[in-house]
Amino acid sequence: MNKQYLRAREVAEVVGVSEGKGYEIIRMLNAELKAQGYIVVPGRVPIAYFEKKYYGFKSAAGE
Repeated sequence: MNKQYLRAREVAEVVGVSEGKGYEIIRMLNAELKAQGYIVVPGRVPIAYFEKKYYGFKSAAGE
């Protein structure tokens, strides 16, 4: 099974910010998804949605 979610540490690493800021980014993205009617997992963001919202990110799982 392929990995489907990024955790705060991974988001922070990609964006180049602290882990706390990574959690903040995840909360923001999950709020957008929830407003669209999707089920969200606290502390994690779907890789596919992160790729869509963060310009230039391409996961190895998506290739």
